[in-house]
Amino acid sequence: MILGQLSDLHIKTDGKKSYRVVDTAESLRRCVAQVNKLRQKPDALVLTGDLVDFGKPSEYAFLRKLLAPLAMPYYLLPGNHDERHALREAFPDHPYLLQGGERIEYVIDDHPVRIVALDTVIPRSSKGELASASLRWLDDVLAAQPHKPTVIVMHHPPFATGIGHMDDIGLARADVQALEAVVRKHPQVERVLCGHLHRAIQRRFGGTLASTCPGVSHQVQLDLDPQAASCFVMEPPGFQLHWWDEASHSLVSHTAFVGEFEGPYPFYDGDELID
Repeated sequence: MILGQLSDLHIKTDGKKSYRVVDTAESLRRCVAQVNKLRQKPDALVLTGDLVDFGKPSEYAFLRKLLAPLAMPYYLLPGNHDERHALREAFPDHPYLLQGGERIEYVIDDHPVRIVALDTVIPRSSKGELASASLRWLDDVLAAQPHKPTVIVMHHPPFATGIGHMDDIGLARADVQALEAVVRKHPQVERVLCGHLHRAIQRRFGGTLASTCPGVSHQVQLDLDPQAASCFVMEPPGFQLHWWDEASHSLVSHTAFVGEFEGPYPFYDGDELID
């Protein structure tokens, strides 16, 4: 199985650019086209939050059109830029969005790797939270299938990254510690897959690995200063592919870049090294 991950789409309507610079709609079009052209297509995609920029119904309607060409099923998760009700209204044919009551939390058991989604959204806030009820639910869900490989997906990462302005709008330390205690009890958790940071970052967490995904369009500036300015850069957009290796019973993660690049070129010309 290959599970693709896209994150931080920030779709706007009416051709508007984010921060008057980033054409997020065109970036997503290019990403969708590239995912569809992969030699080994993902069996499914998870979209780990900040799907649109202001949570407007018109933005979600536009997002739906942009995602329509995808050749595989995809699962949506809100981020701090999203609005739960508008998201659900725009995707009525995604019944998993209704599993969690008010919060968008769900389990997908249709694939060799189980997908468990946690909602970290605080309405009208950039910061995240994990409700105590969500953590109890997670513990019960993981205990129900202790032998099936599982990924947890969420928007805010459960670790500090060193990028000060982003860490300021992350999860509270108490939430991180509570989540880590739950994850550590369940060794079938292969990854905690997150968004929010617009960069590829990894950290050991609860006996497994927690990671963030590049943005589909723009990236947060790499500045490991507690007082880092809130800035973005137009580094290459990207996405991730998480390959389940059945032989070794392990998940292997790859970061891919969106764009047209020269190659592929052979390393060898017949049996001879190329000078």
